Amino acid sequence: MKHGASVAVLVGALAVAGVFALEPAAMDRAASLSPQAGVPAGELNLGTVTLGRKVMADGKPLAAGTYQVRLTAQAAQPAAKGASETLERWAEFVQGGTVKGREVVSIVPKDEIKQVAKMNPPATGASRVELLKGNDYLRVWVNRGGNHYLIHLPVGA
Repeated sequence: MKHGASVAVLVGALAVAGVFALEPAAMDRAASLSPQAGVPAGELNLGTVTLGRKVMADGKPLAAGTYQVRLTAQAAQPAAKGASETLERWAEFVQGGTVKGREVVSIVPKDEIKQVAKMNPPATGASRVELLKGNDYLRVWVNRGGNHYLIHLPVGA
């Protein structure tokens, strides 16, 4: 019951604050939205993406290139305050069958994406890789199976 009240307060605060840009700080808020039954519990292949520049993934360099992105069953730890374990997980970047890097992925159910994103999402089954305002982060945005998977990678030096 306490968790439900926290979610209601958070959703109300987001409504008052208006729609915000989908920046990494905003993902902390997105991660604490209500968990949905449609979020996969295990691993899921999210598709192939091409990173056009070197980035950092989990604090380690990840070279520009084409990667298979795979959602893992492992919850991101330590959990952000108010976050649901099912909505903050690890994603792996796989190349040639080898995991080259991993980063936290925030899962946003489709009925809640307008609360955290100004722009239109990629089409169902598609992905988008884009440099965010300020050129500090590369966002990988995958729309699959009724959920949006958002990964924010700091641009590498």
